[in-house]
Amino acid sequence: MHIKEVCLEGFKSCATRTVVPGFHPYFNAITGLNGSGKSNILDSICIVLGITTLQQVRASNLQELVYKQGQAGITKATVSVVFDNSDRTRSPLGYEDCPEITLTARNSLCTLQIVVGGRNKYLINGHLAQPSRVQNLFHSVQLNVNKPHFLIMQWRITKVLNMKPPEILSMLEEAAGTRMYESKKEAALKTLEKKQSNGRI
Repeated sequence: MHIKEVCLEGFKSCATRTVVPGFHPYFNAITGLNGSGKSNILDSICIVLGITTLQQVRASNLQELVYKQGQAGITKATVSVVFDNSDRTRSPLGYEDCPEITLTARNSLCTLQIVVGGRNKYLINGHLAQPSRVQNLFHSVQLNVNKPHFLIMQWRITKVLNMKPPEILSMLEEAAGTRMYESKKEAALKTLEKKQSNGRI
């Protein structure tokens, strides 16, 4: 599964519907002038992945994700990412028969919702989905969106370069999707040790 297309509407600097097609399965470079919205494309992908830490998308509140913070008559931000799912061996669980998976995140704002911080909606192939279902979809392909070490934003580059070897190893395990199994293994070993000490085994 890999990104095929990103569509933004009312998101940050994109007032009107903007489609970014032609993603390569292995390597992509986004180029452009300063302030042209390169980072906003990455931010939009973060939102669709279900990454809820606003620092990752360079915003202090959900209102800042909407074009001109809703002051220009646009009160809704919509981001859709189309994933190519033609390789069945790498499909998320339950989506093996879908050649494409479209994930959409909507952040609707009105006068009242600006005060409370906005409201997110997620859709998978046009059907309303809970954020937990979005996370489960990515977990099934070993992508841990709760600890997105697979994504290194500009402000984290210096921190990563200064990491010690054990920290780098931990980050690589998270990015590769093997760390979650280590956590489960550690939990199982603790349970086994506890039962052995109680004389049950």
